[in-house]
Amino acid sequence: MSRARQPPLVTGISPNEGISWTKVTIRGENLGTGPTDLIGLTICGHNCLLTAEWMSASKIVCRVGQAKNDKGDIIVTTKSGGKGTSTVSFKLLKPEKIGILDQSAVWVDEMNYYDMRTDRNKGIPPLSLRPANPLGIEIDKGRFPQKDLESLFPGMSADFTSENFSAAWYLIENHSTTSFDQLKTAVVNLKKQANKKNEGSLAYVKGGLSTFFEAQDALSAIHQKLEADGTEKVEGSMTQKLENVLNRASNTADTLFQEVLGRKDKADSTRNALNVLQRFKFLFNLPLNIERNIQKGDYDVVINDYEKAKSLFGKTEVQVFKKYYAEVETRIEALRELLLDKLLETPSTLHDQKRYIRYLSDLHAPGDPAWQCIGAQHQWILQLMHNCKESYVKEQKGNSLLHSPMLDLESDVRAPPIGHLSQTASLKRGSSFQSGRDDAWRYKAPQQVIFVEKLTKLVVSQLPNFWKLWISYVNGSLFSETAEKSGQMERSKKNARQRQNDFKKMIQEVMHSLVKLIRGALLPFSLREGELRQYGGWEMKSELSGQWLTHVIQTVRLSSESLTALEIPNDMLQIIQDLILDLRVRCIIVTLQHTAEDIKRLAEKEDWVVDNEGLTSLPSQFEQCIIHSLQSLKTVLDCKPGEASVFQQQKTQEDVCQLSIGIMQVFIDCLEQLSTKPDGDIDTSHLSVDVSSPDLFGSVHEDSSLTSEQRVLIALSNCRYLERHTFLNIAEHFEKHGFQGVDKITQVSMESLKELDQRLFEMYIEFKADPIVGSLEPGIYAGYFDWKDCLVPTGVRNYLKEALVNIIAVHAEVFTISKDLVPRVMSRVVEAVSEELSRLMQCVSSFSKNGALQAKLEICALRDTVAIYLTPESKSSFKQALEALPQLSSGTDRKLLEELLNKFKSSMHLQLTCFQASSSALMKT
Repeated sequence: MSRARQPPLVTGISPNEGISWTKVTIRGENLGTGPTDLIGLTICGHNCLLTAEWMSASKIVCRVGQAKNDKGDIIVTTKSGGKGTSTVSFKLLKPEKIGILDQSAVWVDEMNYYDMRTDRNKGIPPLSLRPANPLGIEIDKGRFPQKDLESLFPGMSADFTSENFSAAWYLIENHSTTSFDQLKTAVVNLKKQANKKNEGSLAYVKGGLSTFFEAQDALSAIHQKLEADGTEKVEGSMTQKLENVLNRASNTADTLFQEVLGRKDKADSTRNALNVLQRFKFLFNLPLNIERNIQKGDYDVVINDYEKAKSLFGKTEVQVFKKYYAEVETRIEALRELLLDKLLETPSTLHDQKRYIRYLSDLHAPGDPAWQCIGAQHQWILQLMHNCKESYVKEQKGNSLLHSPMLDLESDVRAPPIGHLSQTASLKRGSSFQSGRDDAWRYKAPQQVIFVEKLTKLVVSQLPNFWKLWISYVNGSLFSETAEKSGQMERSKKNARQRQNDFKKMIQEVMHSLVKLIRGALLPFSLREGELRQYGGWEMKSELSGQWLTHVIQTVRLSSESLTALEIPNDMLQIIQDLILDLRVRCIIVTLQHTAEDIKRLAEKEDWVVDNEGLTSLPSQFEQCIIHSLQSLKTVLDCKPGEASVFQQQKTQEDVCQLSIGIMQVFIDCLEQLSTKPDGDIDTSHLSVDVSSPDLFGSVHEDSSLTSEQRVLIALSNCRYLERHTFLNIAEHFEKHGFQGVDKITQVSMESLKELDQRLFEMYIEFKADPIVGSLEPGIYAGYFDWKDCLVPTGVRNYLKEALVNIIAVHAEVFTISKDLVPRVMSRVVEAVSEELSRLMQCVSSFSKNGALQAKLEICALRDTVAIYLTPESKSSFKQALEALPQLSSGTDRKLLEELLNKFKSSMHLQLTCFQASSSALMKT
């Protein structure tokens, strides 16, 4: 993966030279995004990260360490940019020698201290009493390079206390710009100091003058005695006396100077004690400083001080040092426990966790704090998930919400779902059949949906930090450079490799808990009984609608994408993909089931308003219902990256196919129910006919009611449209959305529709043709008519005219509803009439001449009138009827027959117009 930032570049450092522990300010570009991004800082080859203080991406403050090189680059290393470069350098100067009592920001080598008592006979005063400025004038440090001075005065030194002191070097280094007058003043000061030294020696002698006189007197007396006696006896006696005198002189001297020497020894002891306290005040003050810094949270300072104390006094044999160092260790142990408690405390940010782990690593805490933190985070995430479930289940069972459940939970959980859920809920299956519902339903999210929102949000917010903590643990970035040098980083990497399987089980446990909690809320039937008790507990009054399931699928998909972005292995996330697949399948099943229920209610919405094509709104509502249902499933049916097709399982294909067929069958049953419902069960107060329909015989709905025959006719018209358009369009939509077995769905639905169509058609023909057929025989033989004994024909008799009028009425009724149905209905009516007429003719035993002429006139009149609706069956019937009659041999009879036919057609021209006006259009079907 390429870095997102450029490597660090150091463009300036202030000051650009100095001694060790000099505080410097580093400036440049891309110096890190924060304190945690800074992982390396070297000046002249020395690691300065411990003292580094990140201020901004262009500024870092630190102290220069004890480097070996006199001059070198400043190298900054960051996580985001890697190892950087430098356009400037820093020069390291040798430190000046500092007196024991001089204030200094750095440690001074004080191994050699001076005892005033042992040095009291030396000619030079103690080091602590020597003046820091022997010339007594202002010191002005020059800018001469140290190397140049060393080469100019080899083997010499500018330290006036050194045996190799060089006055010229001292003057060049400290007074290179001093004026000549000031130098003369310095000479005067030196002379005054020399005189004071001489005066001090003289005063010392004057102070012990009496003692010298007494010793001189004693020696003179002894000398005189020796001269006077001159004997050995006297010599022995005088020798004894001399010894006594000397002893008395020594005792006297001791008595005289005992108090002075005692005060001097006490002063030297006090001074030495003060020197020790001053020199080792860091250790003596360290326990108190540790307490103060812990209270302030300055753990870095504590760790740095502890490392310093450990390196200086960790192996000391001095008892007082051991005592204070033991106190330091006690405080550090308490700090380890405090940091471990903070590390395992939840909730905690990833930054704080890394910081505490680094602190514990630098403090050499026992065990593996990083792995302890990972385990604690794992248990905390699991506990959060189960607590989330328990709270929502308890809230659902308590029924504490009297209004929308979206309003009573914490705002950080409720706010996102409202907008998201309202957008999802707006995908209705069709406004025509949703208008009766309350618009507020979209805001009343079920508890299970809100629970899934909260649960996934919880996992997505916690698991990334958990995963990143593990990655940092694996690559060793949790530890500082100190840990790396001590080998702790390598040990951590080794531990991480050994615990990979354990961490994998942790991730899998979180994933399994997430999936099973969602299944317990939405798919309880997919869990075993034992799992249901642990992960379920929801009151399933009714199953969620397809819209809410679609929203849940979208929520789980977003969670899966977020987890995939963490580069978690796919095998750990496969269980989520299986959950999404099951949710998608369930969503499709539930949506199709609800669609079937909505379609069943379409019968209540039939308004029986017929358009120009003889259709009501029912087929359109049916098609729109399915289209909206499929559109609501579009996001469910579409496969996201890594997802399998929802139809990959054979059982799913079969279930969806059967449900689709069931939807079609429900609508077919709805049509049959509407067409066969008794007249009293139909509300027709709102019915009307399209005024643009060319109704030649006036509206059949003037009485604002529909007969059962008209309902059957309208149903036939709808069936015809469904067969030729709607079902084919629906099949295309099924294919477009990837449904399997569309041919089977279409075939079964078409067969069922055709069966209904045929039943309705036979029903209508029975309603209309039977009365006409039944009136023929009584009409023929009305008035005791006899084919053997009848008068010369004068025209078509009334029974045939009545039959034609009834056929015309059927034509008008069908034409008013649907012009396309006229040929089909009229052909069947004509077949029925012709068949009955043929039967009646064949039943006549014999015809007279006039009877044969009369029969032929009526048969021909009927045949010629309905000629455009003749079918092979009706033509055969008319032919059989004519063949049953005697042949007309006379030309006069044939002429009379023709005249009477013309007369009939002329007299009934208006009535017979319906059989001619749109014949060409009608015969197309």
